[in-house]
Amino acid sequence: MKLLRRVHLYLGCFFAPLLIFYILSGWYQTVNPQRAKHPSEAETLLQKLRFVHVEQIYPKEGELKQGSPKLFQVLVIAMAILATLAIAIGVVLAFKSTRAQWQVWIAITLGLVVPIVLLWLGQKR
Repeated sequence: MKLLRRVHLYLGCFFAPLLIFYILSGWYQTVNPQRAKHPSEAETLLQKLRFVHVEQIYPKEGELKQGSPKLFQVLVIAMAILATLAIAIGVVLAFKSTRAQWQVWIAITLGLVVPIVLLWLGQKR
């Protein structure tokens, strides 16, 4: 149990900045439908960060040819795998450290059902 807590702690701390970046830049994309189509069109910092989120490159000023996203993609793939592992460890820890496991089941169920219901309600009829 101590090892799981320590792995969960360090994975969470390591990936927290990148996860926060993806959450905030995804939020920006959700509320701002006007997007630059090419990296050379990105003028503001938020527009440039959008390209990091989507294309895994940081746009250079006035350059049509941009760098390779491969190194950053490796980091993002590692983050996706290891952050998923950290989440799974967190769920295991939630079950192990809570006497009333039904509360954990309710939270997980709501975490699945609420987004589905909101998407369903948002559909045009």
